[in-house]
Amino acid sequence: MKHSYVDEYSGLDSFVHRLDPRTKLLCSLAFILAVVLTPEGTWRAFAAYLLTMLVLILLSRLPIGYVLKRSLVIFPFVIMVVVFVLFFKQGQEAIGYNIGAWHIAVTYEGLSVLINVIIKSWLCILCLIVLSSSTRFEDLLHGMYRLKVPQIFVQITSFMYRYMFVLADQAMRMQMARDSRNFGLNRSNIFKTMGNMIGMLFIRSYERAERIYAAMLSRGYNGDIVVVNELKYGLPDAYFALSLCLLLVCPAILWW
Repeated sequence: MKHSYVDEYSGLDSFVHRLDPRTKLLCSLAFILAVVLTPEGTWRAFAAYLLTMLVLILLSRLPIGYVLKRSLVIFPFVIMVVVFVLFFKQGQEAIGYNIGAWHIAVTYEGLSVLINVIIKSWLCILCLIVLSSSTRFEDLLHGMYRLKVPQIFVQITSFMYRYMFVLADQAMRMQMARDSRNFGLNRSNIFKTMGNMIGMLFIRSYERAERIYAAMLSRGYNGDIVVVNELKYGLPDAYFALSLCLLLVCPAILWW
């Protein structure tokens, strides 16, 4: 089966790829915090953040089309969450509709909140795409471990990433088997078959987890994370972190 891996372009050779995972994790966290804490309507700050991300995308040599395509996935979820702000945010009315005894109005303040949430979400997802695409997933986990992230969180994330492809393969094989056997079935039988597939997938996942845990125990697993390769923090990491901090401070000055 073919899968779309999170770190699909992590094998490229660029300045961003060669940075220490800890540097990229901390800088990404700083960037996201700066974007989230930026007040509404500070368009010059948002433009500076976008310019920063474009520079990082160029430095990492990631395909622009790939980054933009993956970043657009966030828009349906964001709009679905904040679309109701358009109608419940108090302020000056921009567009109004009368539906019987109901008057539904879209305010300029609601539009401003919607636009700000979309922009902030898009900038944050761009940052995460650059982070995940320029760093192997195991290196990200290693960096999280060295930054003293709780081991249980690191291990759960590692297992999730490792076995979600196995579960996806299992689900695809079950779907192919269903499609080869459901010729002529009505809609109710199809829903019943899908329900049985979901239940069977859950049972198989549980049984697989028990077998994997038993195999890990038989090989000496005691809950600790064993790391073979050590991370190296060099001058390029310091220069990059310092430059990014300065770029994040400049938009903060533009707020005033």
